[in-house]
Amino acid sequence: MERCLLVTVELKHEEHSWPRHDVQQELEELVKTANGQAVDRIFCVRERPTPDLFIGKGKTEEIALLCQEEDIDTVVFSHDLSGTQQRNLEEIIGKKTLDRTQLILDIFARHAHSPEGKMQVELAQLEYLLPRLVGKGIILSRLGGGIGTRGPGEQKLEVDRRRIHKRISKLKQDLKHLTNHRRVLRKKRKEESVPSLALVGYTNAGKSTLLNALTGAGQHIEDSLFTTLDPLTRRLELPSGGRVVISDTVGFLHNLPHHLIEAFHATLEEIFEADILIHVLDANHPRIQEQSKAVFIVLEQLHCANKPLITALNKIDLLEDKAWLNWLKERFLNPVCISAKNKQNLGELIKMIESFLRPQMVTVVLSMPLSKMSIVDLLYREAKIKKIDYNEKDIKLEVNLTKSLLSNILKNKDVKEVS
Repeated sequence: MERCLLVTVELKHEEHSWPRHDVQQELEELVKTANGQAVDRIFCVRERPTPDLFIGKGKTEEIALLCQEEDIDTVVFSHDLSGTQQRNLEEIIGKKTLDRTQLILDIFARHAHSPEGKMQVELAQLEYLLPRLVGKGIILSRLGGGIGTRGPGEQKLEVDRRRIHKRISKLKQDLKHLTNHRRVLRKKRKEESVPSLALVGYTNAGKSTLLNALTGAGQHIEDSLFTTLDPLTRRLELPSGGRVVISDTVGFLHNLPHHLIEAFHATLEEIFEADILIHVLDANHPRIQEQSKAVFIVLEQLHCANKPLITALNKIDLLEDKAWLNWLKERFLNPVCISAKNKQNLGELIKMIESFLRPQMVTVVLSMPLSKMSIVDLLYREAKIKKIDYNEKDIKLEVNLTKSLLSNILKNKDVKEVS
């Protein structure tokens, strides 16, 4: 386990920044998730970053001395560093120096398992490294394991810009093919008029636990950041009839770098295509409102902030003061208080989902020839058949279904709506 020194920098010119203690705490959680140990912490307040070191030379030398005294392996900064700043810091400190984005990318590399997830991580890493390939330094010659060394690897890092551009183009092309495949699957769901929901929220809010609780998806969960990188979609059968599909998505973080959002666009498309968003919030977290704002910033970047939204106030089993929930319910849109871990109040969440879908539902009587059993099968899968009568020549069904599914079915000239 690497011994890490956390350097939290507070820039006075930054607007809407989090308090430095909260930034430091989240940085410590990121280091822990990357299998590091935060041995010591240091604060630094500046008006603006310097172009050569980001912080002052005196503070840099103080960090170098502290690293020697405490046998530090890695110095982690709370802000992104330029290639020049990182090289200069490493020359003075004499230790591996990482910024917040590199730390996040390392965690991504640990948690990506599918080919798509691995490609997205490599793309994000290469796009991060490309503008930093200037001259020679520790950043281009690191060997061995440890935080910040996973991903493309030394061989890919030391090729010239042209080869890296070529690799980036290849990754984007491959991801485009996967995106097109996913689009075909979504088109099929749209043709069958299956409503889609997407779980969104701050990292470690409990989205994967909720997906497991609702659908039995078997998604891997643990108490750490960015557990889910690979998108997972599962079906949920509703008590009132019909089905929906629910997609788990990568968790968000405050000040999530824009190029990371772009790299994971294929995963985040599930949010763009969803009919309803379920915003999962950790009701026990002291900065729940700030985490919610961070989520909506990303949703706005994806042009999804105005979608129908349910707020799932999760982890209520951890709350000691239950009155806190009443305060929260007044501040969030369409709230439902749940514990995904204990499967508490999930029925209320499902009722809320059904209430959102109700305007899209209609009950009708349909008539069709016996030869149209494929449509009957579709209705059994995607709707709720209340009554069915088989006659010598036709089939009559009373069915509750979505208006879009009814519209698609009535395109078949042999299917009639009976008044």
